[in-house]
Amino acid sequence: MTASAIPDATAPVLLVHPGPHGVAAYAREIAAEVVRQHPATRQCTLDALAALRSGTPVHAHVTDRLWGASPEEAARVVVSVAQRHPLTVTLHDVPQASDGERNRPRRQAFYRAVVGSARAVAVNSAHERDLLREEGVWNGPVAIVPLPVESVAPSASVPHDDAVGVLGFFYPGKGHDEALAATVTAGLNRMTVLGRASDGHAADLETFVRRAADAGVAVEVAGWLDEAEMVERARRVAVPVIAHRHVSASGSLASWIGWGRRPVAVRNRYVDEMAELRPGALLVVEPADLAAEVATARDDQSRTWHGLDPVPFGRADAARVYLRWWAEAPR
Repeated sequence: MTASAIPDATAPVLLVHPGPHGVAAYAREIAAEVVRQHPATRQCTLDALAALRSGTPVHAHVTDRLWGASPEEAARVVVSVAQRHPLTVTLHDVPQASDGERNRPRRQAFYRAVVGSARAVAVNSAHERDLLREEGVWNGPVAIVPLPVESVAPSASVPHDDAVGVLGFFYPGKGHDEALAATVTAGLNRMTVLGRASDGHAADLETFVRRAADAGVAVEVAGWLDEAEMVERARRVAVPVIAHRHVSASGSLASWIGWGRRPVAVRNRYVDEMAELRPGALLVVEPADLAAEVATARDDQSRTWHGLDPVPFGRADAARVYLRWWAEAPR
């Protein structure tokens, strides 16, 4: 492909990554919807960027783990893109205390480098905008484009399997420990991990399964499932739970809602924001009340099905927000 083969468009060229990473998959989904609404929009992989004429605007979804083997390597790659192209970015996995004493400052430095090289910055929640300020990353303007929810029909209940479910990759801080404690206190004896271990955390998952067994709870690890299998499995869970100790924005929360479920969600700033965006889609509880709500929801299946159709703010809405934002972003 030659540089002249990729014409400029009103929207920036959308940089997309291959592979199963959640941010990469999300970027591809948003790109496809933007192209549907604005067919002149072009997509490009990182490998093909060299063929793009210098100075052509580009938009990228950014988390350090998607752009390099380390935050330092990832920063070099993103900054090199911004040196050739006016770059707008959507930031994901914003740094916070759960990154730990070693990785937190490295990740803060990565995000500072990214926003310092970008011409405009977006995140998926006001919570993340506030995190950027609290973590000393960025105090300037930030656009907010919430993670969209796509409803998968039919949003109706099915016979449940008597298990508490946590959706997404397993890693410390994702809420599995809190969900297990609530399962034990609620008197249930089954739990389902709807996903696989995040890279580097297979041993943590094995330890978790053994610890649960010692507490009298059998844990099923679903592993990787395709979309249809995951939807079917998630709809059989008795009580879906969101109990992250630290959260940036949650694709797992959006998926539960899209599949018709009303997850029991432990209150935090992000959960409150999403409950306001989509009234009735979450069962919000204080941490101390999680076990009691799990027990109640297990006996009253209707509590964990929201019945909303359509769910507010879908993928088409997100694409429209992006198109307006790009039109207004500084050149």
